[in-house]
Amino acid sequence: MQAMQERSSVSPLELFFDLVFVFALTGVTALMAEDTSARNLVRGVLVMAVLWWSWIGYTWLANVVRADEGFARVAMFFAMGSMFIVALTIPEAFDDLPGGLPGPVVFAVGYFFVRLMHLATFWLASADDPQLRGQLLRFVPSMVAGTTLLLIASQLSGTAQTLMWLAALVADYLGTLFGGAGWRLNSASHFAERYGLIIIVALGESIVSIGIGVTALPISWPIVAGSLLGLAVSGLLWWAYFDTTTLAAERALSAATGETQIRLARGGYTFLHLPMVMGIVLISLGLKKVLNYVGDGSHHTLTDPLYGIPLVALFGGGALFLFGLAGFKAYVTGTMGPVNLGRITTAVVLVALIPLAWHLPALASLGLLTAVLLALILFETVRFAEHRDEIRHGEH
Repeated sequence: MQAMQERSSVSPLELFFDLVFVFALTGVTALMAEDTSARNLVRGVLVMAVLWWSWIGYTWLANVVRADEGFARVAMFFAMGSMFIVALTIPEAFDDLPGGLPGPVVFAVGYFFVRLMHLATFWLASADDPQLRGQLLRFVPSMVAGTTLLLIASQLSGTAQTLMWLAALVADYLGTLFGGAGWRLNSASHFAERYGLIIIVALGESIVSIGIGVTALPISWPIVAGSLLGLAVSGLLWWAYFDTTTLAAERALSAATGETQIRLARGGYTFLHLPMVMGIVLISLGLKKVLNYVGDGSHHTLTDPLYGIPLVALFGGGALFLFGLAGFKAYVTGTMGPVNLGRITTAVVLVALIPLAWHLPALASLGLLTAVLLALILFETVRFAEHRDEIRHGEH
């Protein structure tokens, strides 16, 4: 297998791999939208966490060996097939539908094969690297525990099933967190680009959620307004991440070496990008419900409020994204800074606005979210103009 070079870019095969993840994110949003209860929201979060852990393993793998060369290419296609089956089974991840194969079991087995192919390919790639192979051996127990507990969960129901899912995720996540920092990072720029692209993938899914619920409805001014506001929210989130944050974080990651670099990559990207992606998925749920409200004819556009889980997802998702973004930048760059404090303050404001938005028409709630995010971006652009220019155009 061909090793990844220091300044390599993301390969087309990795982008192709992410198409399956796009479909999986759509499935998570649909799962939470089908039954907007707290229990179903928790289920959606758990499924998202499993999908994320399936995806991140291949970001580390493709940073050690080229994903589009030799056996790694075959492994990526095999993983795509398994991941696609997992995505197809999301509606049955907890409750089996009548007929066909047992959905929860298929989901768990698909996840097992995604993880198994990742481990096998890493094992081959580490043939001449005893330290990396030792790291893999320390990683195996968490992988076995996570997949085994998920298989056990497929035989349970109700609270016991949910708790077993949670135990599986704890085993996977904590096992990786405390399993050592003996991994390899051959290209910091490739690694940062990989995670930036997954943010774009998640934002793309939010745009799909805006339109997919109203494409069969006659166009109207409320649909036009809601769609543009939803697109503005996605654009503002994009701006918050890509304008300066990802540049500053990539440079800090590139400047680090050894285990320090591995810890920054693991903490800042593998762990702290999850709340950002999860926040976008929750916003997608809220956007989907807002567009349904303004377009389906069963709600009064000017008076009917968005309430309950969809409203909490809309504003809470925005807050979660900003918390994750601030944590990511602070962790990787090693400083909190006034920009991060502004984002944390805005996240707190979004949470505090939920009781007010509960009494506003759905379209007005979306407008309020857009206004708060726009105010944050305008403030950052004007207040930190010199700092922003230095990061984007200064020498580095």
